[in-house]
Amino acid sequence: MFEAALAALHQILTPPFRSVLYKSLGLTLLLLALAWAGLDKLALSLVAVDHPLLHSILTFATGAGLVIFLAFLIGPVSILVTGFFIDDLAAHVEQEIYPMGRIGRPVPASAAIGMTLRFALVSAAVNFVALLLLLVPGINAVAFFLANAYLFGREYFAFAATRFRSAAEADDMRQHYMPRIFLAGLLIAGFVATPGLNLLTPMFATAFMVRIHKKLSPELSEP
Repeated sequence: MFEAALAALHQILTPPFRSVLYKSLGLTLLLLALAWAGLDKLALSLVAVDHPLLHSILTFATGAGLVIFLAFLIGPVSILVTGFFIDDLAAHVEQEIYPMGRIGRPVPASAAIGMTLRFALVSAAVNFVALLLLLVPGINAVAFFLANAYLFGREYFAFAATRFRSAAEADDMRQHYMPRIFLAGLLIAGFVATPGLNLLTPMFATAFMVRIHKKLSPELSEP
């Protein structure tokens, strides 16, 4: 498992992954900038304050609140944006690790969109709960890691498996190997929990889980 993680780390530095990183970062920052402009204008338009001091305080409070809110959204938005490139990333990994002719098939467009939205919603939900748990000392970090390990391990493994199997077969396989997939998810949770690295989560998780799926599918290694 650690060998697969190290290989995935190395691969996200290669040109195909860097290209996706640049595109996803650019689109993520653009979306967040548009959200900032829109939310800032909306917030200030809802409360009319004529007093200069109160207006300054409101402007500062609004800006600070938006910074926190958008920082919370960086992870989910980057996952949403990168999700549109995830099939290409998986195919690139498979070309490197599978025998000739054993590359998976692209996930159907409707299913891919559903997975992408689910990835982003899972990320937003987990991070929102983790934000609330900051008020509960002693369990916040543990709850954050366990929730991320389960959810992200499950979602990214399901994606990797669905490129070779039906959704039902992928789900059966995920349930059969749940302990191993959960342990793999803990490594993804480390990315999610690290500022800066969390932007690389989709790329690392894809490269990592494609390899985990291969290790759990010896029949796919046969020529």
